[in-house]
Amino acid sequence: MRRSVKLFVGALVVLPAGAAAYYFRNDIRDIKLPFALPFMRGAAAEQVAAAPPARPPVAVKVAAAKTEDVPIYLTGIGTIQAYNTVNLQSRVDGEIVQILFQEGQDVKQGDILAVVDPRPFQAQLDQQVAVRQKDQALLDGAQIDMERYDALIQKAAAISRQVVDQQHALVEQYKAQVRNDDAQIEYARTQLGFTNIRAPISGRLGIRQVDQGNYVRAVSPTTIVTVTQLQPISVIFTLAAVAVGQTRLSLGQAEAPVVALTADNTTELDKGTITLVDNQVDQASGTIKLKATFPNKAMKLWPGNFANGRITVDTRKNAVTAPAIAVRHGPRGDFVWVAKPDDTAAFRPVVVGQIFDGRAMIERGLGKGERVVTDGYYRLENGARIAVDGATPTAKAQPTAQQRSQPRVD
Repeated sequence: MRRSVKLFVGALVVLPAGAAAYYFRNDIRDIKLPFALPFMRGAAAEQVAAAPPARPPVAVKVAAAKTEDVPIYLTGIGTIQAYNTVNLQSRVDGEIVQILFQEGQDVKQGDILAVVDPRPFQAQLDQQVAVRQKDQALLDGAQIDMERYDALIQKAAAISRQVVDQQHALVEQYKAQVRNDDAQIEYARTQLGFTNIRAPISGRLGIRQVDQGNYVRAVSPTTIVTVTQLQPISVIFTLAAVAVGQTRLSLGQAEAPVVALTADNTTELDKGTITLVDNQVDQASGTIKLKATFPNKAMKLWPGNFANGRITVDTRKNAVTAPAIAVRHGPRGDFVWVAKPDDTAAFRPVVVGQIFDGRAMIERGLGKGERVVTDGYYRLENGARIAVDGATPTAKAQPTAQQRSQPRVD
């Protein structure tokens, strides 16, 4: 009985003491008590060892969203074509006696490029001039006789009225013949001028198709050389008719700035203007053609080549924008990682309206001044702690002087 009573009393003493030690284990650990039991220290050490280490913050770079005027544009592929193209042909029959151009040469309107043998046409002109001189002499004689007849009939009617009328008609006949001669002379002079084959437009020549010494005909579609006007130059863009219909552009003449780019959309070739929207839609593809004109001063646009076009159709005022690199693409759409004020990352779905010059216009999901992650987002998850590159650590992360002065408990 005595032994049982002793065990019971011991249990009543030890159990409350153990419970109190477990309950106040943190205080005992922080304060060095001379009476701290060894088993209490061991339990605290085991608990510290079992706790997982805190995950380090993810290093990221951020940028703030801002508002700015954003150009709204359409993009499409265009085919470059010469502003004007002329297949140079002879307008008279004859032998080409001179070729006065070099292949690939730049020419101006009116430059003589080739000469057809002019001698037959010069002879024809001289003949028409001689015929006119003859008819003019006949007209002059008839007019003199008419004046005499008019004087006689007024004096004593020594001549019949019929003779006088016939002489007047003869004068009119000779006048008509002289006018016909003038027309024949002009035609012959024109034909003679056609022997000098001139550039009808300013541009650049292509490959010569006919050599000197060949005989050409006006009725034959023989091209001597092709002249293409490269300054300015045209580009035909093919865009979806639905997209064009949602802009301020209308069928017919139009005016909208456009930029021609290389195939990778990185190098600007030239800046121009949309001058025409075609008056019909291609029913097979649902597209419509837009014609643009470029000055092409640097000669970077060549006929037959392709170029990407960026047509500015509107400007969005005070739109929220963020770096395009911050926009990520997921199975449910676009999203960004937002750096919250407490240095944690938050997943944010967004709607992107336009990307321009490395920035994305955010239609919905982001406000002005919010920080988005531009680098280091691969290790992020919702609520993860982040360390912004170049930012000053927050006050809560810095230990206070009281904490630094407290001794460490082993």
